[in-house]
Amino acid sequence: MKQQKIRIVLIETSHPGNIGAVARAMKNMCIEELYLVNPQQYPSSVATARASGADDVLANAVVCADLDEAIADCQLVVGASARLRSINWPELNPRQCADLVKKSPDTDSIAILFGREDSGLTNAELDKCQYLVHIPTNQEYSSLNIAAAVQVICYELFVAANGICDVDPVIRSSEDDELEERASAKEMEGLFQHMEATLKEIGFLKPPSCQKLMRRLRRLYNRAGLDSTDINILRGVMSAAEGRKYEWKVRKKE
Repeated sequence: MKQQKIRIVLIETSHPGNIGAVARAMKNMCIEELYLVNPQQYPSSVATARASGADDVLANAVVCADLDEAIADCQLVVGASARLRSINWPELNPRQCADLVKKSPDTDSIAILFGREDSGLTNAELDKCQYLVHIPTNQEYSSLNIAAAVQVICYELFVAANGICDVDPVIRSSEDDELEERASAKEMEGLFQHMEATLKEIGFLKPPSCQKLMRRLRRLYNRAGLDSTDINILRGVMSAAEGRKYEWKVRKKE
């Protein structure tokens, strides 16, 4: 069962063999959209060899210059994290993540981000995620190869999509399921840039705590599951606070 709405995003992968191994893990679980953000070596014969027959996944991989390009049209962005963070993002285990994806509207594009082999995702990259997914492991040895981590997540997505077994309780409420299509990552980033500029202009954001506060505001709005109309309302409010009029671009329902 091909899962077209899910993309695996690898950020600045250093070893091409890991890209090939990830492609193999994805194809095992019927996930075919691979996005590569600024890979250090790609294309590569090493990647092809490690793909072990998943050449089509590699051939169709989309190489992007930055993360914003890779997730611009996505409504749900989940970051894979191997460690707990000092600022708490909403965190899921792999099964809960798969349940969240399964409950998402069919029209949503969903990105699951995997960071660098040695350091994972940066805080700036996590800022673009609505949720984190964490794979429970031995606390004394928690290091997972990136392809192994992708395999675990993709397995749970495959199981949930095909109804092979029950999953944990739904993360989103039934009321959430009635919402309009969620805003894309590009729309959310536009909101955050507008918000930061407005809050600085009206004197609410001030150094040295402005970046920490903006990170918390990002978390707050990311987990709210905003749609395009919500974005327009919030940007209209901010424009009014700046003393100017915001041009509404409300999505027309078919």
